[in-house]
Amino acid sequence: MELYEAWKILVRAGEASGWQKFYVYFYQAFLENDRWLSYLNGVGTTLLVTALALALGVILGVIVSVIRTSHDQQRPGRKNPLLGLLNGICQVYVTVIRGTPMMVQLLIMSFVVFSSSRNYTMVGALTLGINSGAYVSEIIRGGLMALDPGQAEAGRSLGLNYFDTMRFIVIPQAFKAILPSLGNEFIILLKDTSLITVIGGKELLYAAQAIYGRTYEQMLPLLGIACVYLLLVIIFSYLVSLLERRLRQSDRRS
Repeated sequence: MELYEAWKILVRAGEASGWQKFYVYFYQAFLENDRWLSYLNGVGTTLLVTALALALGVILGVIVSVIRTSHDQQRPGRKNPLLGLLNGICQVYVTVIRGTPMMVQLLIMSFVVFSSSRNYTMVGALTLGINSGAYVSEIIRGGLMALDPGQAEAGRSLGLNYFDTMRFIVIPQAFKAILPSLGNEFIILLKDTSLITVIGGKELLYAAQAIYGRTYEQMLPLLGIACVYLLLVIIFSYLVSLLERRLRQSDRRS
């Protein structure tokens, strides 16, 4: 602490060496007033938002993809009007979400749809989940459409209804094929949590902005959170690759 105070005087006087400047800026960015706790809280919020958005995105993605796949695989002359209506709604949802920027969606949700709410972090998580659901639905739909139709027919021949066939036969097989694409989408979702800062969400980037707003030194706080994001992505990528290996091993055993 005494060394920090002495070197800080040298930095202000313009007489500090490169190492002394680095030490002072590092201390200000991470150690002074226990500022590392702000980064830690930001990581917790980032992971919470990612988990909530991930859960919502998967639920929406599965629902939308099953509806659109069911509509596309109807037999000629046996079109279900209710399924057609639901398919139209899903198409509009996917088109609008994929056709507008994430930033605009966050601003609309925060300042228009939930203008009376002050829980910006949860509004951000909801928006990210809705956005992710559109992309996840297309990933899952591609996997379902690419699967051999004979798999579904085999399930029907065993006496399973449509939903049981999708649940026990089609979706598990499609999941193995789309896992790499889903993993990539989830990594993008993790990094996109930084965007909720624009509406006041208190995640990792918000913590860095609050700190360099006091120290007037942006480099180390931003480099610090960049390293944290990189570490989280590496961990997440490892978990996805581990799951892929487990699925491949189960295929060999069967």
